[in-house]
Amino acid sequence: MGSLQEMIKEQGELVRRLKSEKADPAKIKEEVSKLLELKAQLGDENVGSQKLLLKTPKGTRDYNPEQMALRLSAMDKIVAIFRKHGAETIDTPIFELKEVLTGKYGEDSKLIYDLKDQGGEILALRYDLTVPFARYLAMNKITNIKRYHIAKVYRRDNPAMTKGRYREFYQCDFDIAGQYDPMLPDSECLRIIYEALKSLNLGPFTIKVNHRCLLDGIFATCGVPQEKFRSICSAVDKLDKSPWEEVKKEMVEEKGLDEKIADRIGTYVSKSGGRDLVEELRKDADLLKQPSAVEGINSMELLLKYCEIFKIMDNLVFDLSLARGLDYYTGVIFEAVLTGDNIGVGSVAGGGRYDNLVGMFDPKNKNVPCVGMSLGIERIFSVLETSIANRGMKTRTTEVQVFVATAQKNLHEERMLILAELWEANIKAEQSYKKSPKLLAQLQHCEEYGIPLAIIVGEGELKRGEVTLRNVKTREEASIPRANLVEELKKKLDTFDLSAVH
Repeated sequence: MGSLQEMIKEQGELVRRLKSEKADPAKIKEEVSKLLELKAQLGDENVGSQKLLLKTPKGTRDYNPEQMALRLSAMDKIVAIFRKHGAETIDTPIFELKEVLTGKYGEDSKLIYDLKDQGGEILALRYDLTVPFARYLAMNKITNIKRYHIAKVYRRDNPAMTKGRYREFYQCDFDIAGQYDPMLPDSECLRIIYEALKSLNLGPFTIKVNHRCLLDGIFATCGVPQEKFRSICSAVDKLDKSPWEEVKKEMVEEKGLDEKIADRIGTYVSKSGGRDLVEELRKDADLLKQPSAVEGINSMELLLKYCEIFKIMDNLVFDLSLARGLDYYTGVIFEAVLTGDNIGVGSVAGGGRYDNLVGMFDPKNKNVPCVGMSLGIERIFSVLETSIANRGMKTRTTEVQVFVATAQKNLHEERMLILAELWEANIKAEQSYKKSPKLLAQLQHCEEYGIPLAIIVGEGELKRGEVTLRNVKTREEASIPRANLVEELKKKLDTFDLSAVH
């Protein structure tokens, strides 16, 4: 193995020398290939001799049963809201042709996970659920649908696990595609965010709204060159995480914007409010010279009117600093942030209108107007996890309602007869897999897993044609005729709160 390591060292030095001399790229590529082959041989020799490092890849995590129970409980609430609003669901592959994803995310395109050439196709892991949805609409020639999609997406990001930012994570999306009257679908998306955050009980929150056309109008008014609109938009998008001075520095030093123009942008993006802000913008003569600004102001006025009808204005703010960096947005954009103790979590929902994305995939460039929102389930999940831990609460990891226990030896077949009856009645039940478990151990299992009821069978109960029904929490016991078991159990179960968190 020593000689192989020497060969690797020599080959590495050769590659470094060729690179420093700026040698022919083909020659460098050939020598790098030889180096990789040697390293692969070394890897083969080392297999089995090294201890395997057991860890999850950077930016990923495992979920234990308690975490999964909490996560599924949250997702169930979200799905119930999506369905209440008439959505149906779809699924798409976790990888797409790379060309489907490129050019859709602006500066974030560098975070797309590339895959190696797979059988002649250049593929990449999906970055979000929106672009695959647009591809799905174009490919299947669908012109209207209301859909939700909950699935994993992948980003080659610098993970910040403590803030709920990962490289592999779930998104919960709801989108309305179709040619409809202005702001009717958009305002419903905002209402859905409102309902979801209320249902999840995350504490106080604010939904920020803005309009891409208005932002473009502001940039034009301030003198930003047209070709810099998107990159300046990406800089403004950082205002929720960075102070204005840092954002201005990026605009001027990195993006080459004139300092006076940046200062003018600063006077606009510091404004927020409600209908009062619409009135203020209507008095801005310079802004009204820009058709896109007028379109944005009119749209925002209508949106705020509909949000008032939908009773969500108490949680809404019209915020000119909201930009959302993704290139595909064309109209209303929005983002929800928690405003209580979890202020450092960042946005927990976001979305907007993207009327041109489907057309990018259509051979005739036929557009399907779309508006949608995405809930940041990972961030929501980290907030819920912290909240439950702080309140000293426990999460149930199973949904078992009844544990069938025995008080003497060799009564496992009696337990099995009862279990078969309970399962046929659709009651969630389990038993110990030991023939003769100790009664105390069986009852402790019930307490540990939050199982509310235990049925106890012993020789005496069998002779009397009864079972003992025990309330695990209060430890109260009552005899029940064996013939009425299912009926009595169902009555009892109706009185328990069997939610995941208790």
